Amino acid sequence: MTKHALRSLTERASAEGLLDVAYTTTDSPFGTLLLAKTPRGLVRIGLPNQDADDLLVDLARRVSPRVLEAPAELDETRRELDLYFEGKLDRFDLPLDWQLSAGFRLKVLRAIARIPYGQTRNYTQMARSAGNQRAVRAAGTACGRNPIPLVVPCHRVLRSGGALGGYGGGLPMKRRLLEIEGVLDAEAA
Repeated sequence: MTKHALRSLTERASAEGLLDVAYTTTDSPFGTLLLAKTPRGLVRIGLPNQDADDLLVDLARRVSPRVLEAPAELDETRRELDLYFEGKLDRFDLPLDWQLSAGFRLKVLRAIARIPYGQTRNYTQMARSAGNQRAVRAAGTACGRNPIPLVVPCHRVLRSGGALGGYGGGLPMKRRLLEIEGVLDAEAA
């Protein structure tokens, strides 16, 4: 299929309300990211160390089998991510589709989404914000299973005492994101 035919198919599917999940890939300072959105908003960001094909299969299973590559649908997401990585954007203004999370995990992720740029919180604070201060491990699990990293900034959640803790994209990526935001000094890290 030619690029023109694919673009036409994508436009037609979108116009007829048949495009349930649009996706594309984009370059980042860390490698290739997978971006996916539904008509409600951004639903998934796959990090460079995650298998894009596995993520697409998961989206087809959990959201809809109508998953189609549609780069133009994610232009604004790519633009905002580029500005963020350049240190020129401190707040994402993208609609989000939270359907891949539920219950306590969703409460934690919504609390994480409210952490301001350049600030951090710890897992205990996230558990408390989600309504159960004793569920610290569950808050950590919510961070680890965040389907929309970067935009829902789980990299801003640290261990008590300030240690980095874990990160789905790896600790070097977490460290660099916190450097971009001015939380960590690049020379000291």
